[in-house]
Amino acid sequence: MSDAVRIALVAEGITDYVILTAAIDSMLNGRSFDLKLLQPEESVAFTGGGNAGPLGGGWKGVRKWLLLAAQRGGGVLRRDPLFIGYDLLVLHLDADVAWEDPVNDAVDPIPELAGVLPCALDCPPPNATTDLLRRALLSWGGETAVPPRTILCTPSKSTEAWVMAIFFPNDREMQRKGWECHPNPASRLGQQPVKHRFAKRQKDYEERQINVRDSWPTVTGKLSEALRFQVDFLSAVQEVPSA
Repeated sequence: MSDAVRIALVAEGITDYVILTAAIDSMLNGRSFDLKLLQPEESVAFTGGGNAGPLGGGWKGVRKWLLLAAQRGGGVLRRDPLFIGYDLLVLHLDADVAWEDPVNDAVDPIPELAGVLPCALDCPPPNATTDLLRRALLSWGGETAVPPRTILCTPSKSTEAWVMAIFFPNDREMQRKGWECHPNPASRLGQQPVKHRFAKRQKDYEERQINVRDSWPTVTGKLSEALRFQVDFLSAVQEVPSA
């Protein structure tokens, strides 16, 4: 029997965790795995507590986690001691973060991100923006290239594009603007027929997790960032001993 793949996940939120768990389950195709949500803190995220732990949630929480990880690693993510306890690290960041303007944020400005965000470019192609966002993501961890045993996950424009592709493949608004170019796929969830619609919340996503797992090949066949995540993930898993 193969040893379970030990995976650490840093994500924007708990619904992303639910979707990525299902995607990873599909990609591993029966191989056991242990997925630990490091950010937002698992104990807080699963109980719906406050601001998702001391670092907060969302992309700013991901950035803060990476800054601390680089600090632990003497300036670079790849030397973070956390890699001792895990086989793989998945870093998630939705591409809609590319529209953020933290320098001019009236509540929580981040002057050091001048010239980094916003970084959104015309879509299509989705990767015009996600490539820049991935560069920013890596820089927060003190890196210029993806470290070993690390996989980046940058859905365009969010994981809800993946959810829409599975559950509402005939949505005309998504088709018109492009599945990976619609600026707010989550807004389409509430526009579906009443008996089929559901919300972007942990409970609703968990109830559909098996559907996401089983339909993952549909997502990778339609959405380029999902396919990129799969290619990178499977390549990294090949380096993990199976026994």
